[in-house]
Amino acid sequence: MQRSKQQALIFLLGAVLVGGVLGFSADLVLNSKPKNWASRMRMYDDLALTETQRTTMDSLLDERSCQISAVMKPVRPQVDSIRKAAHQQVLAVMTPEQRQKLELRVQESARRDSIRAAAKPARVCK
Repeated sequence: MQRSKQQALIFLLGAVLVGGVLGFSADLVLNSKPKNWASRMRMYDDLALTETQRTTMDSLLDERSCQISAVMKPVRPQVDSIRKAAHQQVLAVMTPEQRQKLELRVQESARRDSIRAAAKPARVCK
């Protein structure tokens, strides 16, 4: 009986790790654009780009983001489903107090993301 519990826990842990890696990878791909314009400007400043170069870079990076978004659009529901399933598996391992703390972190992260999304200029994809 103890061995089957250990196997189940190892399987659950593996599933959570795989879900986390997939979620992290998808997040990198989906959000490959700098989180805000300030970080992009810092990069431009560090590289000492001219205004012409900055304008060209903005266009290139925005187009890249549009292309990545178009490629990811059909698989985004699957990625979201994997994240949701992994989250539920993580919650199943936690105590009620731990679940509550994690949910507060998730809510805070969602709040920061919505503020960040509202602050960045709207991207227009063709």
